[in-house]
Parts: sequence; C-alpha cells; structure tokens
Amino acid sequence: MEDLQERLTELEIRFTHQSRLIDELNDEVTKCNRRIAALERDNRTLRDTLQSLAPELIESPDE
Repeated sequence: MEDLQERLTELEIRFTHQSRLIDELNDEVTKCNRRIAALERDNRTLRDTLQSLAPELIESPDE
C-alpha cells in the first residue's frame, strides 16, 4: 500500500509540474502572438506609407 501511495504522490507532483509548465508556455505563446500581430500592423503601415510616397513605382522583375 505504501508503494501505491508513493506512486500517487509522484504522479501528483508530475501533474502539478506539467500544469505549471503548460501555463508558462501558454503565456509565452500569447506574448509571441501579440508581438507578431504588432509587427504585422507595423509592416502594413510601412507598406502603405511607401506606396503613398511613390505609387508610380513598380517593382522590377530583378528585385
């Protein structure tokens, strides 16, 4: 019975550790998604600004 209790305790410890790691990973993924969204907005703004400054410029096939 003691062996069973030790195994249960070990599983509880692992579960708690994995749960914490999943929460931390989720936080990092959320931060990355926010950063990507901000970079996409910045990129769109820069493209729009560039196009408004020189709308007649057409990208050459060499570029």
